[in-house]
Amino acid sequence: MTSTNADAPEGSTTPAAAAVRKRHRMVDRVAAILESVARSSEGLTLTDLARTLDAPVSSIQGLVNGLIATGYLEERERRYFLGTAPYLLNLIVGRRMVTRVTPTELENISAETGLTTLLAIAVGSDVFYIDSCTSEARYEYLSKNLVRRSLIRTSSGWVLLSGMPQRDLWAYLSSRPPEDEELVERFLRALGDIRETGLCAGPQISDIADGVSAAVHEDGRLVATVSVVGSSETITARRDDLVDVLRRHKARWDGNQV
Repeated sequence: MTSTNADAPEGSTTPAAAAVRKRHRMVDRVAAILESVARSSEGLTLTDLARTLDAPVSSIQGLVNGLIATGYLEERERRYFLGTAPYLLNLIVGRRMVTRVTPTELENISAETGLTTLLAIAVGSDVFYIDSCTSEARYEYLSKNLVRRSLIRTSSGWVLLSGMPQRDLWAYLSSRPPEDEELVERFLRALGDIRETGLCAGPQISDIADGVSAAVHEDGRLVATVSVVGSSETITARRDDLVDVLRRHKARWDGNQV
C-alpha cells in the first residue's frame, strides 16, 4: 500500500514535500546578482549582470536598484559591488566587518577621553552601531541590538554620508522629510570640510547627545566611523581636544592599510 501522508498535520514539511520544493525565479535572480558581484573584484556593469543572468537589462535594473536601496549592493562609477548589508548579517551571527579598528582601539579611545566610543556603519539609509565601549545603557543597547539610527541626525551619519557616491547622496538628501530640511542645509555646508578631513566635530544635530566622528577606510573606501559621544555641553567644551584624539588614532588605523 502506498503512503500518501494523509495523516500529516496541515502545513507540515514532510520529506516528500521537501523533495519538490520549488525555486523562485526572482529569488534565483537576486541570489545570482549577489554571487556574481561578490566574485568580481572590479565590480560588474548592468550589462554584465544581464549577460550573466541571460535576462534583459530592463528586468535586472529594478532588482539592482532595490538591492542598492537596501544596502546589499553599492554602485561606483556605474559598476556594482557587494554592499554592507551582507556584512551586517555576518555581524549578527558574530563575524566582524571592520578590521582596521579593533575593540581594543575603541577601549583605548574611551579610556583616553572618558567618554562613550562607538563604531558605526551605514546600511542603506540607516546607521548601525556595531561595537561600543561604554558604561551607558542606552549606547550598549543600541550597539548590542543593532538598532537603526538616522544618517542625517548623527555625527557618524554625516561622515558616512560624505563617502556616498554623489548620485546616492543626492537621492538620499532629496528624499528627506520637510522637518529635516535645516539639517540637510547644515550638512551641505559642512560636506567639503568633512570630505577633506575625514572628521565631523560636534554638529549639534541631536537633542539627546553630540559627538565627534572620524572616518575609517578599508581598501580605499569609507566603510565605518569611530565616534566619541557625550552631552552637547561636554562635546562643545572639549571639541578641539576630542578632534586631536581622534585625528591621532585615525592616523594609526589609516597607516595600517596596505
